[in-house]
Amino acid sequence: MKKENFNRVLSKKDTLALSFGAMIGWGWVVLAGNWIKSAGTLGSIIAFLLGGIMVVFVGLTYAELTSAMPKCGGEHVFSKRALGKNASFVCTWAIILGYVSVVAFEAVALPTVVEYLFPSYLKFKMYTIVGYDVYLTWALVGIVASIIVTVFNYYGVKPLAVMQGAVTIMVGLIGLSFFGGAVANGSVQHIEPFFIDGMKGILTVAIMTPFMFVGFDVIPQAAEEIDMPFDQLGKLLITSVLMAIVWYIMIIVGVGLALPKSALETSSIAAADGMRAVFFNSSWASKAMIIAGIGGIITSWNSFFVGGSRAIYALAESGQLPPFLAKLHPKYKTPTNAVLLIGILSSLAPLFGRPMLVWLVNAGGLTIVLAYFMVALSFLVLRYREPEMPRPYKIKNGKIVGYIASALSLGMILLYLPAAPAALVWPYEWMIIIGWSVLGAIFFVSNKLYSVETTVDQSVLEGSETI
Repeated sequence: MKKENFNRVLSKKDTLALSFGAMIGWGWVVLAGNWIKSAGTLGSIIAFLLGGIMVVFVGLTYAELTSAMPKCGGEHVFSKRALGKNASFVCTWAIILGYVSVVAFEAVALPTVVEYLFPSYLKFKMYTIVGYDVYLTWALVGIVASIIVTVFNYYGVKPLAVMQGAVTIMVGLIGLSFFGGAVANGSVQHIEPFFIDGMKGILTVAIMTPFMFVGFDVIPQAAEEIDMPFDQLGKLLITSVLMAIVWYIMIIVGVGLALPKSALETSSIAAADGMRAVFFNSSWASKAMIIAGIGGIITSWNSFFVGGSRAIYALAESGQLPPFLAKLHPKYKTPTNAVLLIGILSSLAPLFGRPMLVWLVNAGGLTIVLAYFMVALSFLVLRYREPEMPRPYKIKNGKIVGYIASALSLGMILLYLPAAPAALVWPYEWMIIIGWSVLGAIFFVSNKLYSVETTVDQSVLEGSETI
């Protein structure tokens, strides 16, 4: 059977919009106030610098490997070549949870935004989860939006990328306006206290940063759909990471200057309230920030639909997930069944209510960093094992960079573990990790058995043909 191929339709601008747009989703709008309340303004900046440093070093390893192996699947392709098929399953399964958690996060974030704009739309209470009342109208907003995003992703990546570019520009302009207003009309006194809860506060925010920065790796996931020189892929990836670091620091400074501590304590969406404060208490200013938040939801949602569906497709194509997930649409060249699967998971997320936001940030962050560690390790292995492998974008002092990326990723992993200052919360966050691991183990074992049975059947068939 002839293998179906993706269409190379994404330009440099499209690719940058997918990557940067993925990294500046909705999280900064709803969580910026929580970061400052946990670590202080300067503490939050330090936390994002620490996370950003890790992501830059990891991003450098991704940049070189993507230019060398521009194939759909990213982490799966890198780890399979360096570490083998079994390790590549672990790496790819880990990053898939990261992608799925972001997609589910956005499905929960959207009804939260609508609640901010129209508090009275909450109707028909269904149940309560961890003190949060889940209403039918609230859940339906997330579910219907999930279906719409799924449909967009089903019909091709190019129209999606055009919309992504326009929305990303809009979000960027509003964010810059907020920062400028905060610098001009905010107060330095609002930044005090600079630090809250010392190092523990910084680490509490730091473990959220992988979830905020994840998105640059959409570039290697969609590498077979990008139409540009391979050596440019690496440069573009690093550019998007640096832009995201500047963005998050800019937003933290803006919120810190805009709102005093008393306002932060009562604010449910600090970025929107901060926008209102720096533009002379204008309700239109806060609504503009909410529009930016909705735009961020759309850009992030789309990007991780692309990344997650391509990662699932790559695993299925290699025989490690059911083969129906490796189907490409004959016309639109999208992994249709993988897209539909993520759409179903996304549609279920709003049924768990708003507490899912924090659970997904932390649980997804752990598996993202695990995948980063395995990619950095793959980078080192290939530098030693295949030094002559063509690398259109080859970074300087590669082995040193690889060791630093591996060490930083491993150190970040330790922050999530029990007894660490910022450990994941039991049972909710750990149950997400455990449940995803069990599901992965089931797929891994069942496909191993399937492969053995297929080999035996093929041997019998070949033997009967020789009789």
